[in-house]
Amino acid sequence: MSDSQPAIQAVGKKPRIMVVANQKGGVGKTTTAINLGTALAAVGQPTLVIDLDPQGNASTGLGVPRADRKLTSYDVLMDAAEVRETIHATRIPGLSIVPSTVDLSGAELELVGQTRRNFRLRDALARYTEQGSEFSYILIDCPPSLSLLTVNAMAAADAVVVPLQCEFFALEGLSQLLKTIDLVRAGLNPRLEIQGIVLTMFDKRNKLSDQVAADVRSHLGEKVYQTVIPRNVRISEAPSHGLPALVYDLRCPGSQAYIKLAGEMIQRERVRVGSLAA
Repeated sequence: MSDSQPAIQAVGKKPRIMVVANQKGGVGKTTTAINLGTALAAVGQPTLVIDLDPQGNASTGLGVPRADRKLTSYDVLMDAAEVRETIHATRIPGLSIVPSTVDLSGAELELVGQTRRNFRLRDALARYTEQGSEFSYILIDCPPSLSLLTVNAMAAADAVVVPLQCEFFALEGLSQLLKTIDLVRAGLNPRLEIQGIVLTMFDKRNKLSDQVAADVRSHLGEKVYQTVIPRNVRISEAPSHGLPALVYDLRCPGSQAYIKLAGEMIQRERVRVGSLAA
């Protein structure tokens, strides 16, 4: 673990691993990973964000300077470092991150012909969680593409969280992502499920937002979270300060929405665990 990460005793539990994915850019994917992770940590659910996007926006948004990213998710994928060695603490208690750099953009080419190239992240996380973990949740922020990086994330995960922008072509893009999830489930990871679809950039002044929300709910029903994330300038400003919106401005509508979303996610997880135990 990095020097900035305090020693934490593993508690003997397996974290719930979730991918935050959408092949379209600009839908609030990284914003959702950062702020959902912050909200989960704030309600006593220690969370690790894994930045699997070469742009490194989640790392920047959680205040990890590029100079401090000595070991990253790239090193994990290339078997050059273990997950525990790459974890950085953030300024938010209970929230840590495995950062990324632009080096990750070359991982896809470097892994061509390598054994278990689709399972590099799954194997690394299995080693990390073998004796339990200090985290309740691991959120993986993916690049805006259906690349080998995204496939690695889905092969490693228990579930997918899909941020979906309230725009005209939302359902068209979603159908492609759902097909990819089905392919991964069929060929690589039969346990993969959709935890939920979160509607982002919702503008209540725009009738189109209401129409898109209604269309998505009619097609996917209960898979769509009740909580919607509004368009909010404070959410957009927060990353430039290296802070989640919940720390930058807790009272803004966007921050309050992510707190509600975390509560809804936790409730879904309780229902899932209860149904398994029944």
